[in-house]
Amino acid sequence: MPATLSRTPLYQAHIQLGARIAPFAGWEMPVQYRGIVAEHRAVRTSWGIFDVSHMGRINVSGADAVAFLDWIATADIAGLLDGRARYGVVCQEDGGILDDVVVLRKPDGEMLMVCNASNRSTILEWLQSRRFGFDVDIDDDTEKTAMIAVQGKESAAQLDVLLNGPVSPLRRFGAAELLWQGERGLASRTGYCGEDGFELVVQAHVAPKLWAVLLDAGATPCGLGARDSLRLEAGLLLYGNDIDATTTPLEAGLERFVAWDGAEFVGKDALLEARRRGPARKLVAFSALARGPIPRHGHLIFHEGRQVGSVTSGGFSPTVATAIGLGYVGAEDSATGAHLEVEVRGVRVAVEVVDLPFYKKKPLQGGPKEAR
Repeated sequence: MPATLSRTPLYQAHIQLGARIAPFAGWEMPVQYRGIVAEHRAVRTSWGIFDVSHMGRINVSGADAVAFLDWIATADIAGLLDGRARYGVVCQEDGGILDDVVVLRKPDGEMLMVCNASNRSTILEWLQSRRFGFDVDIDDDTEKTAMIAVQGKESAAQLDVLLNGPVSPLRRFGAAELLWQGERGLASRTGYCGEDGFELVVQAHVAPKLWAVLLDAGATPCGLGARDSLRLEAGLLLYGNDIDATTTPLEAGLERFVAWDGAEFVGKDALLEARRRGPARKLVAFSALARGPIPRHGHLIFHEGRQVGSVTSGGFSPTVATAIGLGYVGAEDSATGAHLEVEVRGVRVAVEVVDLPFYKKKPLQGGPKEAR
């Protein structure tokens, strides 16, 4: 952890709202305001706003920007149209995951990579060390800008009123230029909560004014606690818990975000060999079969008395009203419907392997469903 923690452009707004602040990935971030469950339910039933300015925002421009990112990420970046985004992972040569990212081709054709806050320096170094032979410029915009996630069933209707132009026509993983109070930014129909929602990237000095307008319109401010419980219900993975450099996309259930038939990318040969062999372990989702202590990260998983894995993420789901979690187990114990046990403070909690997501939103009206 750095000696001095960074603060987002919205830090003072969080303090004024009475947020509980805690260190996270080198930043001072709000964990909760009214309470995690209340904030979680606000997103599921209406709309909430999150300060996600700590996430890395790296612009890649130049004649070879698209080809470069197509080689860096597993997803089909070359196939992106202007104003479209795609989720994928950045792998090292052995197939281990350096980070999971969203790559967006802006309406003007320039490229933006959004990475996890904890991996920002790693990804920047990775891009810089592999840029040779490509005509690209790499610019870290993280501290020049802010990013506000507006999430929930009412987010589109609310933003249509509050912004200068409607955002509801955007398809999932679509993006458009944002012009607000004379300042240019970017709006994308993306998020990490399993609901409809948008992420707004604006200049740092604009963020406090936009945040205040969203609050005045009735948005619930939400912290990292609710963001974590929401993403777990939606079956979205957290880097450092569910995936890291020792896991591959095949083990983590992210194979659908690998462009196997596309161009070469870093780690492709290793992943092709891993697919040929088949993963020895798999990330599974589980749900508790009865009330009891809550499984958390690091708790051990058992099957018929033998240890078969460990929990990577766990918690109580306010929406489905039971304990849920994710964890790696041997492939032979990963079938849907398998009964396992998680040891929580000396107590074995019975769980069942289930399909993801734990919670599934209704599809957008008037547009196709698209995977994250």
